[in-house]
Amino acid sequence: MSYMGYKGKGLEFLQKNKIEVGNQIKIYADLPLPYSGIIMPRYEYSDDVHIVLKLDNGYNIGLEIDKIKKIEVESSKVIKKESISPKPKTDPALPRMLLISTGGTIASKIDYRTGAVTPALTASELNASVPELSKIVNIDTEVLFSEYSENLLPEHWMKIAEKLNSYARSEYHGIIVAHGTDTMQYTAAALAFSLSGFPKPVALVGSQRSSDRPSSDAALNLIAAARFLVNANTTGIFVVMHNTSSDDEIACHWATRVRKNHTSKRNAFQTVGGSPAFIVQDNRIEPNKLFNPPKVEYTPKIKFDNRVALIKYYPGFDPKIIDYIISSGYKAIIFEGTGLGHVGKTMHDPIKKAKKKGLFVGMTSQCIDGMVRMTVYDSGRDLLSLGVTPLGNMIPETALVKATWALANSKDSDEMNKNMIENIALEFSD
Repeated sequence: MSYMGYKGKGLEFLQKNKIEVGNQIKIYADLPLPYSGIIMPRYEYSDDVHIVLKLDNGYNIGLEIDKIKKIEVESSKVIKKESISPKPKTDPALPRMLLISTGGTIASKIDYRTGAVTPALTASELNASVPELSKIVNIDTEVLFSEYSENLLPEHWMKIAEKLNSYARSEYHGIIVAHGTDTMQYTAAALAFSLSGFPKPVALVGSQRSSDRPSSDAALNLIAAARFLVNANTTGIFVVMHNTSSDDEIACHWATRVRKNHTSKRNAFQTVGGSPAFIVQDNRIEPNKLFNPPKVEYTPKIKFDNRVALIKYYPGFDPKIIDYIISSGYKAIIFEGTGLGHVGKTMHDPIKKAKKKGLFVGMTSQCIDGMVRMTVYDSGRDLLSLGVTPLGNMIPETALVKATWALANSKDSDEMNKNMIENIALEFSD
């Protein structure tokens, strides 16, 4: 019997009523009509006084055991094996594309008997879950790793970059990287710096809502990414996600100018300081006329050094934290300063110490948009005199990633400073 995640009263309730995870049941509780659905597993740290039911419309609800009046088992059969998806037909007239999976919920499938959401990682599974793809491209798939994006480290950025580099001269028209949304902007920036000048278009694609929900954005993001890679006639690294809360537009954001600005909206990702590089609307690809990607020779530099700290300054910030960073062997500090790029005067001595130890100290703004201008006020000019480098309108997270890349690919502090102020991958925008 399967009671995944249930304990205490919840487990006793299921056992008493001879119900297991995956059973189709009817529950009479607080409404005159019954709730009909499938018993779902529970999280490890859930309470023991509720059971979770997936309704026929796809949504999950929790029902308090003490309020359940009657329960009927409609089907005790639990599906143990997934059906095998038919192998997709390939069309030799269509371009080929590669999908590399790193995790996340994009193009995933729901097993409504167990509640498990599993990635559709083979061409046949992709074809079954998003059949529209077979009319746009022939897709090959490869699993690099399967991780929640909050678990990704610079070592993972390197693995993704090295995998993409291995396909730089391949016959693929473009490459999709399926990725969780939590840290997608960090990975996008890392790829933009380490693979500057990459000769193919690359789309990082995720979904804000898992594919078991009626409002999922997974399939539409994936379809739009395929259309974009085939038709946009561009190169470089992009993040492809919903542009609005509806399904009418998908945005293609340039890697170093994108930020996740909402926890759960489908259009959580936005281009900071401008508009997306491209908009996919139905079958049309609409370019931003102001978007001018750099034309540089492809010279991959796939190294990162994570001895970089991103510090958000706030009133009352303890300067001893900077002393700890210095003594811990860090080589760079990126400040999220206030306003035009300021930190309080209590930070002056630690910054002097950091510069004396050879650390790079860069300044961004914690304001969502706008330019760091440290010459306007005395406080900014004082920081300039201490050796703090203003980083224009570079997004703080992008600045962090760039610093890890610049630190690993610079022979000394002078070269790192030069790399940090050079516009390598459109990280500075007009």
